[in-house]
Amino acid sequence: MAMTLRLSDEMDRELAKLAEATGVSKHEAVVRAIAESAERRLHQDRVGAASAQGREKYADLLARLAE
Repeated sequence: MAMTLRLSDEMDRELAKLAEATGVSKHEAVVRAIAESAERRLHQDRVGAASAQGREKYADLLARLAE
């Protein structure tokens, strides 16, 4: 699907710097940035869920340790 991305002049310059630094086109830099951001978010969600599960599973132990 085609999409138009409107950027301020400053953001376009930052995108150009990113693309040049990574040796890719501006389009590819945007695609990679989206993929990396999505992966970080999904990872944070998985870590949060695992943490909540661990806190629930070991709630008694954690309470005793806090005493």
